[in-house]
Amino acid sequence: MESAKIIAVLARMLRDVGQAEELAQDALVQALERWPASGVPEQPAAWLTTVAKNRALDVLRRRRLHQDKEAALGYEIEGMLRDAAPDLEVAVADALENDIGDDLLRLVFVACHPVLPTDGRVALTLRLLGGLSTEEIARAFLVPEATVAQRIVRAKRTLAEAKVPFEAPRTHELGERLASVLQVVYLIYNEGYSASAGADWMRPALCEEALRLGRILAGLAPREPEVHGLVALMEIQSSRARARLGPGGEPILLLEQDRSRWDQLLIRRGLTALARAERAGRGLGPYGVQAAIAACHARARLASDTDWGRIAALYDALSQLAPSPVVELNRAVAVSMAFGPQAGLEVVDGLRDVAALKNYHLLPSVRGDFLARLGRNDEARAELERAAQLTRNERERTLLRARASQLRTVHLGDT
Repeated sequence: MESAKIIAVLARMLRDVGQAEELAQDALVQALERWPASGVPEQPAAWLTTVAKNRALDVLRRRRLHQDKEAALGYEIEGMLRDAAPDLEVAVADALENDIGDDLLRLVFVACHPVLPTDGRVALTLRLLGGLSTEEIARAFLVPEATVAQRIVRAKRTLAEAKVPFEAPRTHELGERLASVLQVVYLIYNEGYSASAGADWMRPALCEEALRLGRILAGLAPREPEVHGLVALMEIQSSRARARLGPGGEPILLLEQDRSRWDQLLIRRGLTALARAERAGRGLGPYGVQAAIAACHARARLASDTDWGRIAALYDALSQLAPSPVVELNRAVAVSMAFGPQAGLEVVDGLRDVAALKNYHLLPSVRGDFLARLGRNDEARAELERAAQLTRNERERTLLRARASQLRTVHLGDT
C-alpha cells in the first residue's frame, strides 16, 4: 500500500511515471535486504519514502550534470540545483512537502490524461496506485492478462512521449478526466470489498484508500452528482465491513449478516451523499443508482424487510445506463428475490453463452443458488463446485465448497 504513495511523490519530482515506479521498487528491494538484519524501523513508511526520495534526488542531479556538465563542475550539487535550476528546486521542494494525499490524487488525474485511451488510463492507474496486479485488473475487466499488460506498457510510453505535466488539472479540465478517475476509484474499492484472489475475502486498506480519494473528489467537484453517487455507494457498502467477516475471517453473506453490526454513521453519511446526488437535478447516473440499491439494503432493519421489487427496478435502470454482463447477473439475483428463483434462473441462463463470463465464477455460483432454491440439488452442487474451481480467492472457494457439501448432505439425507 505504501508503494502507491511513494510512486506519487516520485512522479511529481521526476515527471516520469515509469522511472518513479522503478525507484519505488528499488526502495522496497533495499528494505527486503536490510530489514532482516537491522529490524523493521519504527516508521517503515517514512523509511521507504526517504530512501526513494534520495534516489530520486540522485536522478535529478545526474540529469542536471548531463545537461550542463561544465556548470555542474563549478558548483556543489545543492548549490547548482539552487542557482542553475531554481524552477527545478521549487519542484523538488514542493514535492518534499510530504503532501502525500494530494500527490496521490494528482497522479490519478495524470494517469487519466485524455492523451491516453480510456482502457489505458484505468489499467495504468489501477496498477500503479491501486496496487492491483495485472491478473486482478484483467479479472475486473474480464479480458486476458496479456491485454492488460500491453495497455499498461503503452500508457507509460505515451505519457513519457507526450511530456504530460505532473500537476492537477485546472478546473475546466476536470470534467474530461473525471469519468476515468471515478472508474479507477470504483474498481479499487471493489477489489478491496471482494478480493479477486488471495487468502482474505476483503482488503480493507484498498477500501479505505478509495473512500478517502472519493471524499476528496467530492470536495473538488461538489456539483457533480456521480461523484456524490460513488461516495454514497462506498460509504454504505463500507458500513457492512464488520458484519461481512466471521471470527476467523470467513465470509458472511448479506442476508446472513447481523445488521446491528452495520456502522450507522457510515450509513448516514452515505444517505446524505446520495441525497446530494439526487438534488443535482440531472438524474442519477450508474454510481448513484448503485448507491440507491445499497440504500435499500441499509434501510431494511431485517433482511426480510428488503424491498426487492424496488431493487429489481433499480437494476433495470442500471442495465439501461451501464449495460454489462455483470450488471445483468446482479439483476438476475434481484429478480430472483423479487419474483422467485425460476425468474432469476431464466435471466442467468441467457448469460451462459456470454464469452466474457466464461470463466467468471459468480455465474455458476448464482446459478447454483437458484437451482438449490428450486430443489434441483444435484445440478446446484455441480454449479457450486465449478464456481469453487474458478475463483482465485481462498475464502470464497472454501465457502462455495461448504455450500456444495451441504447440498450433498441434504441429498443423502433425503435418500
